[in-house]
Amino acid sequence: MISRKVLLLVFTISSIIYGQEIPPIQIFTTQDYKAEDQNWDISQDDEGVVYFANNKGLLRYNGARWELFPNPNQSILRSVNVINAKIYTGSYMDFGYWEKNSFGGLVYTSLIDRYGVQPKEDEQFWDIVEIDNYILFQSLDRIYIYNLGANDFKIIDSNQRINKIFKVDKTIYFQKNGSGIYEILNGEEKLILPSNKFHDNEIINMYNVDESLLLVTKENGIYNYKNGEVSTWNNKVNEELKNLSIYSSIRLNDGSFVFGTISEGILQISPNGDKILQINQSGGLSNNTVLSAYAGNKGNLWLGLDNGINCVNLKSPYSVYKDKQGVLGTIYASIKVGDNLYLGTNQGLFYKNVSKDSKFSFVEKTKGQVWSLKYMKGTLFCGHDKGTFILNDDKAELLNGEIGSWILNEIEDNPNLILQGGYEGLSVLELQNGTWTFRNKIEGFDMSSRYFEFINSNELLVNHEYKGVYKVKINSDYSKVLDFKKLDVEEGSKSSIAKYQNNILYSNKNGVYNYNSQTSKFVKNDELSALIEGDNYLSGKLVYEERSNRLWMFNKSSILYVEPGKLSEKPKVNYIPLSYELRNSKVGYENILSIDNDQYLIGANDGYLVVELDKLNHSPIQVNIDNISFSSLHNKSVDLGVNEPAELENKNNSIFLKYSVTDFNKFSNTQYKYRLVGIYDSWSNWSTKSEVHFENLPHGNYTFEVKAQLGRIESNNTATYNFTILKPWYLKPMAIVTYTVLGLLLLFLIQYFNSRYYKKQKQKLLEKKERELELEQLENQRQLIQFKNKNLQLDIENKNRELGTATMNLVKRNELLNNIKERLSQSKSLDDVKGVVKLINSNLNNTSDWKLFEEAFNNVDKDFMKRIKSLHPSITPNDLRLCAYLRLNLSSKEIAPLLNISHKSVEVKRYRLRKKMGLDHEQSLTDYILDL
Repeated sequence: MISRKVLLLVFTISSIIYGQEIPPIQIFTTQDYKAEDQNWDISQDDEGVVYFANNKGLLRYNGARWELFPNPNQSILRSVNVINAKIYTGSYMDFGYWEKNSFGGLVYTSLIDRYGVQPKEDEQFWDIVEIDNYILFQSLDRIYIYNLGANDFKIIDSNQRINKIFKVDKTIYFQKNGSGIYEILNGEEKLILPSNKFHDNEIINMYNVDESLLLVTKENGIYNYKNGEVSTWNNKVNEELKNLSIYSSIRLNDGSFVFGTISEGILQISPNGDKILQINQSGGLSNNTVLSAYAGNKGNLWLGLDNGINCVNLKSPYSVYKDKQGVLGTIYASIKVGDNLYLGTNQGLFYKNVSKDSKFSFVEKTKGQVWSLKYMKGTLFCGHDKGTFILNDDKAELLNGEIGSWILNEIEDNPNLILQGGYEGLSVLELQNGTWTFRNKIEGFDMSSRYFEFINSNELLVNHEYKGVYKVKINSDYSKVLDFKKLDVEEGSKSSIAKYQNNILYSNKNGVYNYNSQTSKFVKNDELSALIEGDNYLSGKLVYEERSNRLWMFNKSSILYVEPGKLSEKPKVNYIPLSYELRNSKVGYENILSIDNDQYLIGANDGYLVVELDKLNHSPIQVNIDNISFSSLHNKSVDLGVNEPAELENKNNSIFLKYSVTDFNKFSNTQYKYRLVGIYDSWSNWSTKSEVHFENLPHGNYTFEVKAQLGRIESNNTATYNFTILKPWYLKPMAIVTYTVLGLLLLFLIQYFNSRYYKKQKQKLLEKKERELELEQLENQRQLIQFKNKNLQLDIENKNRELGTATMNLVKRNELLNNIKERLSQSKSLDDVKGVVKLINSNLNNTSDWKLFEEAFNNVDKDFMKRIKSLHPSITPNDLRLCAYLRLNLSSKEIAPLLNISHKSVEVKRYRLRKKMGLDHEQSLTDYILDL
């Protein structure tokens, strides 16, 4: 039993898709506006900026950014109303107004503090109303009447709770709980309707309709008050409002009413009581409790919710059908036949009757991927993954034949035949006895044929995304391909072919090409190619819409349609400024359907859009600079006046600018471009970014310029701001004068020190020259000394040679004389010999030989005699002679003749000399004398 119920529930959900086409809704969450969830009141200024009374303070939104201005007493704002460029707000125990300062911010002035008004304990101000030159602040206990001219207050006190205050035309009404409805007249309250006449219902709002006063109650519909009588108003309306708890209500410019409820979202009803629109959380709102509603000055309906803020674009050229439950799936094809609208999706085929308030229903047997829908020869065909279906309202019949049908086209020469392109080539459907059947597959061409167009009755072009375009020739009975060849044009994914103005067009990422039947070649169409190629390329899908004779194309930033020019052969290009992110279509499978005159359905991944071309906004827009601030490196930014040029110190060379267009339409795509004249004289590319930061700007004069574009319509103004970044202190005039003085002083010092330097260098050069001369002289002297030394050395050597020669001569002479003496001593005649011997002895003992030797010795070693005499004063002249001979390194044998003594006597003398000198036994006498 349980399983049957589950199956029944699944079938119900899958077969009937609930929903409606609603205006676009922009949803703003607490993460977007950085405040708390509840928003109690809404107002808007003349520039279109919207203000919200939020739990955390005053919210401001200009279409580009949100700003929060906390209430000075940190309490909840309950009411807001923009009056004469001032934003009046009411909160806990306070009311006052906010004004814009020169920096684009808001500054608060408390009227309670300024005029010393004493509110009641725990009083909160829930509503603000302006009339003539008065502003009324309403709490649950009082109404404070502020006279703008006299700057004073009057208070209407009440013992009963004041539910709400209402302005109807030029009259102010308010309701006292349990008492009735009062009118304020000449500053005094006047009861006009006792509470028992409307059953003491809480009144949410009051309107003047056809000289009647409509009383919108919280839970019991609407009453009509006229000529002192109260009656229920419009039973149809009250039936719609039955079981709804209304918290807020407004009347729009078209006379319709919008009711914000506590648990069912909003309900819009016409003055006749017809329901126009009903949206709750499941239908698109972010919350079902509508605390406040406000009709914006451009037809937008602002809703302050218990959790968030919504903006309903009532005047938008778009309406949206959202498949929130994902039952429909992605829409690949759509068609309208009679009053039935069919949607082919990846999950099957769905339809609804558009003339009734009906829902989409699933067409049985069509579960799976639908590729195309085409109405031909009085029959609706569906190209499906399973094959081709014939449709009749909610009935579908699958034709036996090829599996996988992409597209179907008429064969003009044979009204009973239809050519279809499938997964594995081409095939033919035939009408027999009023019934369409699968006739045959065309042999000889087995390639997937997603797109094809006839050149003539037997020739056609077939596009395969990944293999290219083929020219195919078929025999006369469409049973066999006679020939096919690939054409010389680049293939590519998301490419397509279509026929427009008797031309076959092929489109891919490189552009759009015209087929030339004479040369069987494609020629690039530069005019159409410029619309989709380049960075703006998204899809080569071409859709020809026969009803309006329009060719549709799709790029990243917009949808385009081309139609014949009225006064020239040049085609007219029109734009729907709907970017691919906003339209959310399946890329490469875009589809668009003409529903009515200038009303088109655009398939999406989660439903569809309906656009009314005649409602597309072409009104001028204006761009404003909202905030300007500057900063230096690592310092906090400082605001600047937006209407006054600024002079900034050189260190404050980073400037941050925010700008905006007050547009609140969900499907609008506001773009900006800017330039900074003075450094970046060329305009930037269009971008959705509404702020720019220039860092480390050099000194100079700058003019910032910004333009906006909305739906390819440029702003009618260029917002500008002039500022100057001053030169750094080291480039200012005083600094330059100082630099000049310092430069001159530096030049003087350089000249002075150069002069001193060159003088010192000159002195150094002179000194160097003198030193060089001295060195040269010393060198000359040195060379002279060397020369003299060399001569002296030669003299010494000569004298040594002379001394040696003299010594040797003496030795030889004495030896000779001694030999003669010995011979003579051996002679027999002694008398004769004695005389000779005596003569020899006198020659041997001749001192003149010693003096001659001593003089020669001193010439060679003049200090020796003095040195040895000083060291050994006790030695005798004979010892000196022995020392001199030893100095000459003579042996004892050689010394003996010179002293005319025997060899042994020489040894004795040497011994005695050793003792006098105090030499050790081991020490050599000769070595000692030689070392002196």
